[in-house]
Amino acid sequence: MIRCMAIDDSPLALRLLEDYVSKVDFLALEHTCTNAIEAAGILRKKNIDLLFLDVQMPDINGISLLNSLVHKPKVIFTTAYPNYAVEGFNLDAVDYLLKPFSFDRFLKAVNKAKEALQPRMPALSSPEPNAPCIFIKSGYETVKVVLGEILYIEALKDYVQVFMKDKKVVSLMGMKEILSELPADEFIRVHRSYIVPISRITSIASRKIHVGDKEIPVGDSFRKDFFERMKAKTAR
Repeated sequence: MIRCMAIDDSPLALRLLEDYVSKVDFLALEHTCTNAIEAAGILRKKNIDLLFLDVQMPDINGISLLNSLVHKPKVIFTTAYPNYAVEGFNLDAVDYLLKPFSFDRFLKAVNKAKEALQPRMPALSSPEPNAPCIFIKSGYETVKVVLGEILYIEALKDYVQVFMKDKKVVSLMGMKEILSELPADEFIRVHRSYIVPISRITSIASRKIHVGDKEIPVGDSFRKDFFERMKAKTAR
């Protein structure tokens, strides 16, 4: 999964990017910002793989923001001004999208970003033919999900999203329904909106856990059971 951030002083442009990103299964939009100064603060703290970055913004333009970063994500510039294209590519931009751009043009750009990021992303070993799995109804298909590839499961209104390293599967299943399909000794519900594989938990605090870089809240009604399970696991 490619972790993305969109920075644009136009809320309308951000909504379009949110819509486009939601249609691509290997993208996850972590943050949106209308202010480059606020965005710089987030980028210093968070690991972002790909930026959708406007050029002309108040206070700091997109190129100056990118130049200020010590650790630079891959970037796709999104702007109405073609005269910045040469400077953008001199900064090793993946692509340069001129507004207004279509979804097809956006998809071409993010596929280039995926190829550019591939060496930096952890390689997935092929699952064993008989690896434990479940089958999930997603749209008009029934999708095989290998349990060992699940990072976490998140509820979204009437849907659940099953996040894996390189994709997500969206289903109309409810949280209770999908939890009943999972091995009880390997998966735990930690919040009304989250289920996690116990083996994927990398750190635990009183009200949150981490699965890699993903911060997940521990809900009040789930905290007691969660910590009892963790204590029992540790005692073994």
